[in-house]
Amino acid sequence: MERLTGGLRPYLLLSLLCLILYLPGLASVPPLDRDESRFVQATRQMLESGDFVRIQFQKEMRAKKPVGAYWLQAASVTAFADKATRAVWPFRLPSALAAWAAVLMTFGFGRHLFGRDVALTGAALLACCLILVSEAHQAKTDALLLATAVAAQGALGRFYAAARGIAPLPGPLTALAFWVAIGVSILVKGPVIPAITLLTILALVIADRKAGWLVGLRPFTGVIVAAAIAAPWFVAISNATGGAFVGEAVKSDLLPKLLGAQESHGGPPGTFLALAAVILWPGSLLLWPALVLAWRQRTQPATRFCLAWAGPAWVMFEAVPTKLPHYVLPTFPALTLLMAVAVIAAAPVLNSRPAKVWYGLWSLIALALAAAVVLAPARFGDGPVALGVPSALAIAATALLTAWAALKGRPRAATLAAVVTAAVTFQVVFDGVLPRLDRLWVSRAAAELVASRPHRGPVAVAGYAEPSLVFLLGTDTELTSGADAARRLMAGPGALVLVSDREETPFRAAASADGIHPVAVGVVKGFNYSRGKPVVLTAYAAEDRP
Repeated sequence: MERLTGGLRPYLLLSLLCLILYLPGLASVPPLDRDESRFVQATRQMLESGDFVRIQFQKEMRAKKPVGAYWLQAASVTAFADKATRAVWPFRLPSALAAWAAVLMTFGFGRHLFGRDVALTGAALLACCLILVSEAHQAKTDALLLATAVAAQGALGRFYAAARGIAPLPGPLTALAFWVAIGVSILVKGPVIPAITLLTILALVIADRKAGWLVGLRPFTGVIVAAAIAAPWFVAISNATGGAFVGEAVKSDLLPKLLGAQESHGGPPGTFLALAAVILWPGSLLLWPALVLAWRQRTQPATRFCLAWAGPAWVMFEAVPTKLPHYVLPTFPALTLLMAVAVIAAAPVLNSRPAKVWYGLWSLIALALAAAVVLAPARFGDGPVALGVPSALAIAATALLTAWAALKGRPRAATLAAVVTAAVTFQVVFDGVLPRLDRLWVSRAAAELVASRPHRGPVAVAGYAEPSLVFLLGTDTELTSGADAARRLMAGPGALVLVSDREETPFRAAASADGIHPVAVGVVKGFNYSRGKPVVLTAYAAEDRP
């Protein structure tokens, strides 16, 4: 560990790990429905219109999230592509870079709290967790939000550690970094990170009965800095929309999540605890024993800080009726550092009977992923991929080796094996399996069909309104009904429409009533995973009569 943690080596090793985890599949996995495709389409419209204040999805105002992610995606597309690109990787690049930055920052501040060995181990476990790898591959807000969370909480942790005498007092630049991170986080996803930070501070003040250390953050100056970052856009969007954006964001996004299960993504309190084994995988191998150890050591300043970071925030997310797996991601750096403490100390709790039972259950998740590598292409693709069985065996073997090392009381070996398992698994899944699940990528197949058929004017689509198709076909794509799609064919030769099976009857009826003779020129069959139903899209052109 001394050789691995000296100088710049940890940053280089973690960067290499992130490259292995986040690069495969970044370009080959098609745009995902629905959030990612809404983000990338809204970003494209910013570039097309030159309006970087309003957020639009086609002609509708998108009052879901602030503008931060859109600006970063627009900058990436401008630097590496052009506004007409159908490639999704330039839009995803900010998420991948943010995930990488979060990992490096976890090591950077973790070494001040726990030392370099623990910090390197914790950062590696964070890099590998399933939900972060997934978010690094999506052009959304959550990887960006994690980076701001680590920056803000890391700076806060350094001031707390200095107050407790376990680290030197940071300077004004660290305080500035804290407030800059808070301001940027508000531009990315509103009040989420400020809420987590306030809960962390409240928990520490209650536990220690001391608040004087907060003076080092320069709160009065800092609030001005954060406001200077976030407020201009909020003022601009309010002026541009007559206040409608903020009102719609609160009414249609924030309040529904707080008061009920938005878009059927609900669950009772405890849902995230049940999901932790999967979303933190493979690091979840160590989660429960590490939490037991952390509670026993809760009076130690560094451990107390991580518990104050993860605990209240997790309770907050459990209390919100809407449950999406990525909500708890901002707590993961604290959790992975606590896992690393148990690993580096070779804590006896890792060899307890409940821990060994957990190791066995954990291995079942890995075996399920290994089975999916073989079964998913058979169900949603053209059959098993060429390296499917060898890849599945490799995933199963490394995972069972991880569990075996943990059972034998070798936590460092188990952690290294878990990292290797993640590298093998996610490379296979994101670059080898997901791009080849053709039946899931209905929009990709439909866009390829349209591209192969000469047509004139925008394409009208009836009965299939997934945002990914709008992104792949272009902003002027018309989402309409079957009857209206039939009338679009009256434009004559060159007109092209896509009609889903659920709009086929009204399409045929309207065509017959108007004397239109549609000709089927292609069919796409697949599974719409957003709706959980099979879908058939038929491309129609007008009959070319002499």
